[in-house]
Amino acid sequence: MDRELDVVPPRVRASWVRSERYGVSPEAVEPVFTGSVDTGSLFYRCAAEVLGALHDTLGTEPVGLMMTDHEGLVLARWSVDADMNRSLDRVHLAPGFYFGERTAGTNGLALALADRSPSLVRSGEHFVAPLRRYTCAAVPVLDPRSGDLTGTINMTTWSEESSDLLLALAQSAAGNTAALMHARAGGQVARPLPRGEVFHVVADRLAGTEALVSRVWSRAVEEARAAVRAGRLLTVVGEPGTGKTAVAALARQAVARRERVLVARPPASGEVEAWLALWTPELAAPDTCVVVAGADALPAWAAEQLAGAVPRGAAPPVVFTASSFDALPERLGAVVGAVVEVPPLRHRPEDVETLARSFAREHRHRDVQFTPRALRALAGYSWPENVRELRSVVREAAGRTDVVDLAHLRPEVLAGGSRSLTRLEQLERDEILRCLTAPGATAVQAATELGISRATLYRKIHQYDLRIPGR
Repeated sequence: MDRELDVVPPRVRASWVRSERYGVSPEAVEPVFTGSVDTGSLFYRCAAEVLGALHDTLGTEPVGLMMTDHEGLVLARWSVDADMNRSLDRVHLAPGFYFGERTAGTNGLALALADRSPSLVRSGEHFVAPLRRYTCAAVPVLDPRSGDLTGTINMTTWSEESSDLLLALAQSAAGNTAALMHARAGGQVARPLPRGEVFHVVADRLAGTEALVSRVWSRAVEEARAAVRAGRLLTVVGEPGTGKTAVAALARQAVARRERVLVARPPASGEVEAWLALWTPELAAPDTCVVVAGADALPAWAAEQLAGAVPRGAAPPVVFTASSFDALPERLGAVVGAVVEVPPLRHRPEDVETLARSFAREHRHRDVQFTPRALRALAGYSWPENVRELRSVVREAAGRTDVVDLAHLRPEVLAGGSRSLTRLEQLERDEILRCLTAPGATAVQAATELGISRATLYRKIHQYDLRIPGR
């Protein structure tokens, strides 16, 4: 095995090392079967439509088309080639079986999941000998609403067949699946892929967060500080946009006031190598700490490299943030000494006013006023994207006025409900809110301006779950 490692690509080599560490047998795929497959998810429905249509165009090509979930569970498979189907059944690359690295070692779909990157694994690059009959291409698919990894599109053919276009075909199918998911999800804008960045946190950036008063926020900050004082490698977890990086920086600076805190956010998988090379030397610099934000998005090979770069001994100069501890790559989880959760903004409405005033001041370089009903509306909103969304809403409002009122807030802040609205419904909702939030407006005046009866107006208010403080 050591001799063979010298001739495979670095990503495949790293996967082989992990496969050995997991105890995968190089002689056979050990079957891990589950009796339940989720066929109701948005990903399953869209991928099945795309792969089913593609399957109909392939004729007698000896290609197996598969989709898996984010853990490597095979959800469905298509192939017209009887020999291919029988062969894939023998190695358990079939619906209901897990085919991740822990089960089947290095293979295309396992590598795509581990590194969150398109992967092509040719015959001799497979870890388990029976899989060397195949060449496998796989591409991860991200949820268009959250950006989370939802599964993979995988294509497998015989090793002696031409495979030059296999990865391109898998990428096309994955792209079509993601586009269909985007359309079926109501056209919600997908989060942009991370570009990767490294920046220095200065004290001024933390001023607004130091003044937060909610008990749950204060508890999270104190727990993080206690972990840093104890010399434990800290991971701060929570939903996107809750302020995990701020908690990490506050914890470090409370213990080492003169310490320089750098924040490194991972880029897309193809740029991770250059990104790591940019900042990992700072781990050896005196009075410097690096917060690796979104460490759960790192490819497995990068997690291995980063775990090896973390200095051993007391008070390691690094903090991770992630959606959860379980989402961290295994090698990073092994070096973590403490986990602190930051609660979402909807669980700490007491912090909304302080943050809103801070964001407005940051944007306008002076204090901006908020009416009482605007503050009540901000505090009553659920903030599904947390502090990140609040900052965006406040900056937009403060850019239009010196006194923020209801009319300056986005319509969704005043509307409840989770149903996606059509474009026509959004226009109707926004026009109703424009009339109702005008200074001194009454329901009678709003109904007259809209050209509808007052009873119809109230029905529309209920339909769109509009929440207007004072009414």
